[in-house]
Amino acid sequence: MKKPETLRSARWFAPDDLRGFGHRSRIMQMGYSPEDWAGKPVIGIINTWSDINPCHAHFKQRVEDVKRGVLQAGGFPVELPAQSLAEQYVKPSTMLYRNLLAMETEELIRCHPIDGAVLMGGCDKTTPALLMGATSAGVPAIYVPAGPMLRGNWEGKTLGSGSDAWKYWDERRAGNITPVQWLGIEGGIARSHGHCMTMGTASTMTAIAEAIGMSLPGASSIPAADANHIRMCAESGRRIVQMVLEDLTPDKIQVRAAYINAIHVAMAMGCSTNAIIHLVAMARRAGCNIGLEDFDAASRNIPVIANIRPSGDTYLMEDFYYAGGLRALMARLKPHLDLGLMTVSGKTVGENLEGARVYNDDVIRSLDNAIYTEGSLAVLRGNIAPDGCVIKPAAADQRLLQHTGKALVFDSYPDMKARINRADLDVSADHVLVLRNVGPQGGPGMPEWGMIPIPQKLVEQGVRDMVRISDARMSGTSYGACILHVAPESFIGGPLALVQTGDEISIDVPARRIHLEVSPEELARRKAAHAPLPPRYERGYGWMFTRHIQQADSGCDFDFLQTGFGQPAGEPDIF
Repeated sequence: MKKPETLRSARWFAPDDLRGFGHRSRIMQMGYSPEDWAGKPVIGIINTWSDINPCHAHFKQRVEDVKRGVLQAGGFPVELPAQSLAEQYVKPSTMLYRNLLAMETEELIRCHPIDGAVLMGGCDKTTPALLMGATSAGVPAIYVPAGPMLRGNWEGKTLGSGSDAWKYWDERRAGNITPVQWLGIEGGIARSHGHCMTMGTASTMTAIAEAIGMSLPGASSIPAADANHIRMCAESGRRIVQMVLEDLTPDKIQVRAAYINAIHVAMAMGCSTNAIIHLVAMARRAGCNIGLEDFDAASRNIPVIANIRPSGDTYLMEDFYYAGGLRALMARLKPHLDLGLMTVSGKTVGENLEGARVYNDDVIRSLDNAIYTEGSLAVLRGNIAPDGCVIKPAAADQRLLQHTGKALVFDSYPDMKARINRADLDVSADHVLVLRNVGPQGGPGMPEWGMIPIPQKLVEQGVRDMVRISDARMSGTSYGACILHVAPESFIGGPLALVQTGDEISIDVPARRIHLEVSPEELARRKAAHAPLPPRYERGYGWMFTRHIQQADSGCDFDFLQTGFGQPAGEPDIF
């Protein structure tokens, strides 16, 4: 156990010198006394609350619950506000700023007198960003998930955020929903604070945080509006104080086997395609070599057993919680998990799962009664995506998983938006829609544009799915035969840049193959004639982003933040 004099914060507050005087006098300026901090672990609460992030609207109150827990355990809590990254409002994409929040988190911890950190997030990119930063900083840390919002409701129908927005928008485009009805959907689809209650990126990533051992057992499943969420926040505050005294740092939890556990859990949940990018980046921050092959191997062996939209057909995260939550799902996955790994609870994965039960076998299926016999995601490779691309077969029309069709190419998002609904667009349901120059550099920031809308003329004919290919991402709440994350991206000259309207493209998901039916000689000719596009940014953060962002198959982290790039800064020595 750590002694008071060995706490990191003691370097600031303990010395009887001029620097120590300055630190103590300024904290007393805020009304604190030595009894508040002296000899106690100082806990930094990194809070991503803002007035424009509905997923985190309750964090203004929940941070007080975390503080209460820290105080109860004998620690001294300090709140450190951080970038909020509201998925709905940040343009062109929160993915452009995930690494910025990761950098901010790492530096907030490193530069302040912090012995341990509580990470408050939940909206899509906040979870990986906070964990990436805290992992690099290396102090004890625990993640507090925002929790899913309550299920939506409209005219007696249960609504799921995102998934039903896409569904009913197509019905409105087809003329089947009136503007008045649409207003009712707008007001009914998101009824409380908390993140999306479908199995989107937010629910996926908070579950992954728990699966790798960085959240308290069961924390990720609790709805944001449930009183159990308040108690979980306080418990997390108490636990981080003990973690500091135990010196339970992220490197003791985030081993490669923990990430394999997380991949297996993600597959069983019907996870968002975004899980691949974030998990790869998180693992590599922890010094663990995780790649696309790990996801595809898991996909072959782990069935989808969480019957949650959009992979499932009925239930939402609130139902998942009542059915037993993530602990219950992981209990059913025991044969596929390493149960001996340490977690933030101070117990192993296996110990955390003791007593876990499933209370609704239709929400959390058994392994032999899966809703999809393979895992949530599949990785395809071929001449159009030599470094891989991703599809979510469980959320696609199954007839499209083996398909050949002619390409209809859009060179940018504005190009697609201007043409997709034109009555004279030459398109059929068998076409393959291609959207390019929307990847990490091309987007910029790899926006969630990969769920290309079905052309208006086809929607009116009743078409609701078709093959779509892009180097973008898509929302985890989305569905359809969307092939995403094509690497390398077209903006930097990847093969997707060479596709022409009318080319035939074949996909074969069972064989994990994608192929542009054009000869190597013709592709070489096109490549020689291809002109590179000008950079998106000439200054500032975007300039840095453009020069250092990695491709999707490498997690889209900055190259200079990866483990092995160089030695970390270490502890500040200017006192």
